[in-house]
Amino acid sequence: MSKYAGLQCCRTVPIYFFTRSLQKYTSMQELHRTEEIVVFITAPHEDLAASIARALVESRLAACANIIKGIRSIYAWQGKIEDDSEVLMIVKTRRELFDALSAKVKELHSYEVPEIIALPVTAGSEDYLKWLRESTE
Repeated sequence: MSKYAGLQCCRTVPIYFFTRSLQKYTSMQELHRTEEIVVFITAPHEDLAASIARALVESRLAACANIIKGIRSIYAWQGKIEDDSEVLMIVKTRRELFDALSAKVKELHSYEVPEIIALPVTAGSEDYLKWLRESTE
């Protein structure tokens, strides 16, 4: 059995692993109060991803969107197992903008049910997080 088997990381940060790296970014008391989120969105090709990313940034619903080419997605859809090449957008925004961002993605996306999932930012460089907040509505 691993010596880390008892650690829980869903609602708390495993202090053993992250204490040193977090100290240079933000205090431990601030970990769960950030308003920033990272949103994952997949798309069938880079052109569509770039179009969506540009629209999100231009409308100030996102500060930044990275596009990662060459991912492979295996998923269940309409009773079949699918295996497709996709691109992944990693979008940085604020929690309060998620609903508007999601609506914009659905308006522009070619998928019937696009992947739009958000993860909280638990810590980060204060300069970067300030820029993110200033770059969004």
